[in-house]
Amino acid sequence: MVRTAAEQREPKVTQPLERTGTRILEAQRAWAQDSESQTEKPRFPARALVALAAALVFWASAFPGIRAGLESYAPAHLALLRYLIASAGLAVYARFAHFRGPELRDLPGLAIAGSLGITFYNLALNHGEMRVTAGSASLLVSSTPIWAALLAMFSLRERLTSLGWMGVALSFAGAGMIASGEGEGIRLAPQALIILAAALAWGIYIVIQKHFLGRYSALEFTSYSVWSGTLLLLPFGGGLVHATRTAPLRGTLAVIYLGVFPAASASFAWAYALAHAPAARMASFLYVIPVLATLMAWVWLGEVPRLVSLVGGVIALGGVLIVNIWGKAGPAAVDSLAAPEA
Repeated sequence: MVRTAAEQREPKVTQPLERTGTRILEAQRAWAQDSESQTEKPRFPARALVALAAALVFWASAFPGIRAGLESYAPAHLALLRYLIASAGLAVYARFAHFRGPELRDLPGLAIAGSLGITFYNLALNHGEMRVTAGSASLLVSSTPIWAALLAMFSLRERLTSLGWMGVALSFAGAGMIASGEGEGIRLAPQALIILAAALAWGIYIVIQKHFLGRYSALEFTSYSVWSGTLLLLPFGGGLVHATRTAPLRGTLAVIYLGVFPAASASFAWAYALAHAPAARMASFLYVIPVLATLMAWVWLGEVPRLVSLVGGVIALGGVLIVNIWGKAGPAAVDSLAAPEA
């Protein structure tokens, strides 16, 4: 069959159109697969789950562990001995992990972080737990995100919503109930207020931490804070050698446990879990620490907080949840590295 001149001049477009249509369909299928993969829940590897569980158990056990250690050691001696042990463990790890050295300009900030998050926090917490039960202490420390959110308003220009302010009010009301539950009658226990001051110091530590996490890993920042904070604890160590020689073995073992596991090993486990699981999901598990601490104190020490303290703890935790989930304007920031260390 002979083609006409018009047919010969007409470009043959059937095959290119077919190829274009095929590419469009392939692109649509790829886009659909990508959308499905993005909507799937992030995987939580088994090893990360084990590491997370270990970190939570270690941190929760620190509250009854401190109470056990205080039976044999003064608050300052307990803090120093514990963090001498933790510092040694972190130093061994840093030797093999090839930590980056801190920059000279960062040394003052790291020293301030250590003085607040390690030195003051532990001295205040230990003094507070001389009177306050381990479960109530963990509930008071759980108010830390409230302090961090308030401080971030001024230092990081973060804003709170109306729900956020309601959560702050609830948390403070719950903390007041805990403090009154640990006092006599309707009086607030001074030691409970000291623990609230420790929570405030940890909240400042969290805000400082945010400034450094762009230059250092979480474990590097934690290690530098621990080392500087331990150095600042040395002036409080007079008589520690004598106290160690005369202390019952049970009390010394409790302090060794606090240094090896809640202070050092928990940091390793938390860092591993963060590296292998979504940070937002990780942070949500931190709210079980006061529950675990209360149960451990009951089993280990036979301590049961008063009913008003438990009710106040539930109210305080509810306020913290409101602030962290609905209380911050703009994209929700996850303080995934700000675990309430004890």
